[in-house]
Amino acid sequence: MKPFLRFLLKIIFRFQAFNEEGLRAPGPMLLTPNHVSWFDWLFIAVCLDDDWRFVTSSFTAQTSWLHRKLMTGRHAFPVETDSPYAVKHMAEYLQSGGKLVLFPEGRLSQTGSLMKLFDGTGFLLYKTDAKVVTCYLRNAHRLPLSPQPGWKRLFPRVTAHFSDVVKPAKPQNISTTLARYQLTNWLRDKLVEQQFWTEMEQGPQNLLDAIEETARLRPKHVVLEDVTRQKVSYQKLLIGVDLFADQFRRILGGEPRVGVLLPNVNAMPISILSLWSAGRVPAILNYSTGPGTMLNCLQLAGIKQVITSRTFIEKAKLNIQPLIEAGIEFIFVEEVRARISKSGKLSAILRNAFNPGFPNPGLRPDDVAVVLFTSGSEGMPKGVELTHRNLLANIRQMLAVTDLVDSDRFFNTLPLFHSFGLTVGTLLPLVRGLYVFVYPSPLHFRIVPTVFYDLNCTVMFGTNTFLNGYARKAHAYDFRSLRYLFAAAEKLQEATANTWARRFGVRILEGYGATECSPAVTVNTLLTPSHGSAGKFLPGVEYRLEPIEGVETGGRLFVRGPNVMRGYLNPDANEKFKALGGWYDTGDIASIDSDGFVQILGRLKRFAKVSGEMVSLTAVEDALAGAFPQYGLRCQTAVVTRPDEGKGEALVAVTNEPKLQLDEIRAAIKSKGLSNLCIPREIRVVREIPKLGTGKVNHRELQKILLETA
Repeated sequence: MKPFLRFLLKIIFRFQAFNEEGLRAPGPMLLTPNHVSWFDWLFIAVCLDDDWRFVTSSFTAQTSWLHRKLMTGRHAFPVETDSPYAVKHMAEYLQSGGKLVLFPEGRLSQTGSLMKLFDGTGFLLYKTDAKVVTCYLRNAHRLPLSPQPGWKRLFPRVTAHFSDVVKPAKPQNISTTLARYQLTNWLRDKLVEQQFWTEMEQGPQNLLDAIEETARLRPKHVVLEDVTRQKVSYQKLLIGVDLFADQFRRILGGEPRVGVLLPNVNAMPISILSLWSAGRVPAILNYSTGPGTMLNCLQLAGIKQVITSRTFIEKAKLNIQPLIEAGIEFIFVEEVRARISKSGKLSAILRNAFNPGFPNPGLRPDDVAVVLFTSGSEGMPKGVELTHRNLLANIRQMLAVTDLVDSDRFFNTLPLFHSFGLTVGTLLPLVRGLYVFVYPSPLHFRIVPTVFYDLNCTVMFGTNTFLNGYARKAHAYDFRSLRYLFAAAEKLQEATANTWARRFGVRILEGYGATECSPAVTVNTLLTPSHGSAGKFLPGVEYRLEPIEGVETGGRLFVRGPNVMRGYLNPDANEKFKALGGWYDTGDIASIDSDGFVQILGRLKRFAKVSGEMVSLTAVEDALAGAFPQYGLRCQTAVVTRPDEGKGEALVAVTNEPKLQLDEIRAAIKSKGLSNLCIPREIRVVREIPKLGTGKVNHRELQKILLETA
């Protein structure tokens, strides 16, 4: 019967199973698949020998004749799920050498993603010597009887991916409660890792193919919109990229890299996709840095042509004359659009009607997808080469740990020269098939909440600076639909998190990353949050900490994974990176607790040596953030250093609030439990604390201002 059922599944769903060898190992063994549809048991059963039994609910088994037939036979292991003895009976069966299939979520997923695991599974692993095989059922959530709320397909391709046999290490000298908690988390990490690596192996290998795969399934779905309120469906996206790519092939020279200088409008992601289709690598410029820095970036990347918009140049009042004088050619999207003929449009429409897809020059996973430039907060920006594999890895890492559903709507104000705005804010929804609204400036603190409210979006990103600005101007009801709010790029301040929680009822999920890592490295999620931390490492990311003299807790953080860049354009920096053998030196000091949550203590460059002790300037800034409500939310502080003959270095507090006194700063720092070494020796007032386009404090510029005014 099983061979016939398997043949039937292969015909109907193109079913295929991978790595089944471990299922033949002797018991005791526990098989733990994800659970996304009513057909899951069938896809699993056709792969198993007769010595396996499925854990089922004795109550559900009495629902109908079919349930009684399927769930009380010799291959079933019915238990009373509300009985305290249910796990005990399973443990006894495993200890006798049995082999059980247990869906560790205890229910069908309502999102299509992995939900919480019940710790009874961890108890089984602790009390028995059972080996474990995890299973990832790919695409089963698209079956008609799947409870996830998104779109369905009558006959999706379903595959089952089994892990190698693993045996968890038993925790020693801890309570049973803590042991079951740790083993449940261990199992969840294994399931998430398996989903991620399976998608990396089985999914499309470049971004054009990944977006095209979704576009073919949902051609009418509106996926992109900007402030002009022009809605772009996948079908329009395919046609638009086809037309622009054709023009770029005619206009652009033979140089592999092309600069892109555009704000968050529909033309921005369309231009990026069109450049890929034309066989070029977009290098996205940070227009907030000024012409001098932009020219340095262009020269570093060897770029001679830049795609931009006349309207944008005029409205943003950008001075591009120095770039023109340096020989940079500007290509305006308005003129490119005007060159497209009616016959060209008709041809593109017909091509996509019969064979929808992007013109693809045969992109490979390790081809460079984009060049981004680091923020330059402590030095001149570095050019970072990110491959298609890097960006897809980071997208799939985020998808593996978040329960995004088809109805989620992204609101992205982070500019696409910001790696988080590009990868997670724009490319992720394009790959996943979700609506994204791109807004041109994160600095419109009064307008952004109103637009967000009007669009009923559910996912948003920001830096601490931007989120603090929105909180000051928004109505308490503006973010009623918000489900996921991610903060990155700078330390999330306690005052900002409290304001959002109390005023809007929204929990900010802090993450950590770097442009060189595509960018996300760690993130808090709704399922695994830890307030005050930067979250856990994403699947596939390895890490190590190297000790730093004078730093007692934590060490210098190095990471490695498929999302880590190909390399730098800067020869010296690239040589140092290559010498590390794939490891990226973040330059940050971090500590990691027993549950795997990461605390970023600050950049190594942002530590001062005071009286022989290492003092984190980031920790001091965090202590001062929001500590002076009497001066309003506009009050900002930053901390820099100056040489000191007696102590080596001295801390200087910088603020835009002229009434702030050193005594108040001293009291705020002591109230946070920091030592006297963390107290600034003086206070300096500036009109405005300089910021980068990402919202970070520009410490390099701030230090320069203080030196000039000393």
